[in-house]
Amino acid sequence: MARILYVLGVLLVVLACAEIVPLLSDLLSGNPDWMVFAVSGVLTLFLGIAMVLANANHPERLTIREAYLLTALAWFILPVFGAAPFFFSREGIGITDAVFESVSGLTTTGSTVLTGLDTFPPGLLLWRSMLQWSGGIGIIVMGIAILPLLRVGGMQLMKTEASDTSDKVLPRAKEIATGIGSAYAALTFVCALAYGFAGMGSFDAINHAMTTMATGGFSTHDDSFGYFNEPILPWVAMIFMILGALPFVLYLKAVSRGPMRLLNNAQVRFFLLFCVAVIAVLTLWVWRTMPLSLFEAFSQSAFNAISIVTTTGYTNADYTLWGSASVVFLIITFAGGCSGSTAGSVKIFRYQLMLSFLKSQANRLIHPHGVFPVTYDKREVPSEIVLSVTAFLALYLVSWFGLSVALAFTGLGFQTSVSAAAAALTNVGPGLGPIVGPGGNFSSLSDVAKWMLAGGMLLGRLELFVLFVMVTPRFWREL
Repeated sequence: MARILYVLGVLLVVLACAEIVPLLSDLLSGNPDWMVFAVSGVLTLFLGIAMVLANANHPERLTIREAYLLTALAWFILPVFGAAPFFFSREGIGITDAVFESVSGLTTTGSTVLTGLDTFPPGLLLWRSMLQWSGGIGIIVMGIAILPLLRVGGMQLMKTEASDTSDKVLPRAKEIATGIGSAYAALTFVCALAYGFAGMGSFDAINHAMTTMATGGFSTHDDSFGYFNEPILPWVAMIFMILGALPFVLYLKAVSRGPMRLLNNAQVRFFLLFCVAVIAVLTLWVWRTMPLSLFEAFSQSAFNAISIVTTTGYTNADYTLWGSASVVFLIITFAGGCSGSTAGSVKIFRYQLMLSFLKSQANRLIHPHGVFPVTYDKREVPSEIVLSVTAFLALYLVSWFGLSVALAFTGLGFQTSVSAAAAALTNVGPGLGPIVGPGGNFSSLSDVAKWMLAGGMLLGRLELFVLFVMVTPRFWREL
């Protein structure tokens, strides 16, 4: 337990140090809210240092159960301390809304309960974006280092992307982490420059670059991307949303072995083809049913489809007004990006495995004595991984149904309950309908519903099994 508390203390120290940035932003702009970050930063720093010093003589290695516990506790504790600036601010944000916003930020969900963002102090807007950006790098590390170790939902298959000895990216895990962090920061910097050149102001460009690469979707304006009139900006956003949804380990391979390493990856190819197919279907549907030109239908369909598939959650049109096309957005909410990216939801590689499994089963029905292995990227997949992915998908559907029913008991309608539950579990952000849809906001929901959705965001970000394992009595007996 000492090792767990030590690591949590280090994370709190890092979180406290990060609050210096919004503090300086408010201080330089003459906004008195800089005191908010000073107070919350000192409290977080004090507790973090105390935990580090009290557990300095920690064991060198974590057991599997301790890794489960550390992962879960980190995603629970950091949002609580990340909520402090919201709660202490002069905007009158209650504890429920503060925690909801912080959880939504760190899990890169992007659902928000805040309104009037255009008049918010710059420090608070910057803090929202920084929460998503730091959550994005945490998600990459979890997807590459933690979940494969814990064998969650078939993620052990992704271990070969980062550490297979026959195709090693860098010689040591520390160098891999450093390389991924550098790639993440570099892409964010380039994204900010691109936004600036496309006509976005410097403050907006910095904030949107962080939330784009994190595929989080927090904006500095209530109207999200609909606030901006520059026609090139959505296309810049699309490029970087896709880049954020690709495996970051492959960027290291692309640097050392050429950009074709990205396109040669089966998961990346499937993801890109899926995006093209969804955009084509939506474009034709919207063009035939809405008073829009073909190019307008294409541009709006492409931006919003990529935003939802990558689980970013930006919007520049209320697609719930597109009639039955809104059903497509509910379906693609469950797609997600690639493993080892900042994107949430189910992840593309799991659908690839299930398609391979279904193909194998169909062949066995036709040829009962034949041998038809399940494959992924031309490699045979062990049956335990197929079982793990199947269990994950089943648990995902059960969790979605359970959360939808629970939300319905709070008085929400069918469409709102179902889509809000999906948006939380998949870490997408917007749901459907006038309340939680792209033209709405989660602020009108009851406190009970907000806590449920915050739990759903954490459940989805932790890939379900990490939390479900922890509620079993056997886990605590053997810890």
